[in-house]
Amino acid sequence: MTTNGSSAQNEATSSAGLLDAANGLALVRVTIGAMFVWVFFENLRKGLYTTEEYAKLINYYIEKGHSPAVWKAVMGLVANHAAIAAPLQAMTEISLGILLVIGLLTRPAAFVAFLFLGSLWLSELGVGWIWELLVMVLASLGLAIGRAGRRWGVDAWLAQRRPSSLWW
Repeated sequence: MTTNGSSAQNEATSSAGLLDAANGLALVRVTIGAMFVWVFFENLRKGLYTTEEYAKLINYYIEKGHSPAVWKAVMGLVANHAAIAAPLQAMTEISLGILLVIGLLTRPAAFVAFLFLGSLWLSELGVGWIWELLVMVLASLGLAIGRAGRRWGVDAWLAQRRPSSLWW
């Protein structure tokens, strides 16, 4: 009888732990999503999505940063095509923010956020505090791995219909 009671208690403890982990991931997901939305509106207010201001910022990173030469060449290409890159970055930031806040397609959105924030981290080497973006880069990877949309998100509803899908 003790074995059955102990087994039931272990299952309850395990379920409670999973619930806590899911809530924690959801909190991180909503926070990073809100950060993307906030950054979008802040950059919009500053005019950083205009061709001139965007190119100026990228060129600042090229001149002052410590990114590898290959990455600086990529940034130079982006700066030269700022008329396309600036609106693409704006759309990426607001889209990732909304998807993460509402918990829709969380795994792919979090993986794109991981790549996007990683590219920003690499671009800002030497001009910003190294941990400023690195923590969010790794947290985004954790969201993609941990299926953070299955709690407090649209993905939770979608997972009821197709629980084995890798999208949520």
